[in-house]
Amino acid sequence: MILCVQGHRTLLPAPVNNVPTLTMRAESHHGFHSPASLHCATQLWDQAKDLISIAQTLQYLNASGWYWGPISAGEARTMLQDTQEGTFLVRDSSHPQYRLTLSVKTGRGPTNVRIEYSEGQFRLDSSKLAKPRLQAFPDVPSLVQHYVKSNRTEEDSQGHTPSPTPPLPTPKENALLLKLVKPLLRSPCPSLQHLTRLAINRLTPCPDQLPLPRPLLLYLKDYPFQL
Repeated sequence: MILCVQGHRTLLPAPVNNVPTLTMRAESHHGFHSPASLHCATQLWDQAKDLISIAQTLQYLNASGWYWGPISAGEARTMLQDTQEGTFLVRDSSHPQYRLTLSVKTGRGPTNVRIEYSEGQFRLDSSKLAKPRLQAFPDVPSLVQHYVKSNRTEEDSQGHTPSPTPPLPTPKENALLLKLVKPLLRSPCPSLQHLTRLAINRLTPCPDQLPLPRPLLLYLKDYPFQL
């Protein structure tokens, strides 16, 4: 995934098909809806579904190894400071209207982009202009995996790191290229079981159809992602 950061704004491309660069807000002020705002839409969306959706995402993140929980922006910066560009982690957001934040190492240092949640879908926080062009996902690992794959697909097809489409109006002097490459793991040595699960998920799109004992199939189902 290629993004651009300008001051306190971040630019993100749409899904992998066209990959234009869109304006994203880094650490902005709209994300998880407050109970009052959700109350206005109770007939359209059952709040119990929110609890299920958020709980499912947190379950996935806890299994991922790259969810760092309630660390601060400063702590995330320290963790990412000496990593290669494109290294990222997910942490709890410090803003009360958000639940999660994506922290990423850029060419100028770490930056943060909050993750919005609405009616069972997660997307990166964005300006009103960019939001309709951003893809939403049922959980955060799917969101992150999509943009990591997007970046790899571009590099494989072009043989080098691509230049993004010019961002929607942004002063060039403040633009900063950003991409998602690999997660920063909390433990440098994930369990052998988890590494095996990742390898299986990368090799087959339907691991639930493998001739494996039911406990192993359930273990694969607990984390159906490739990173």
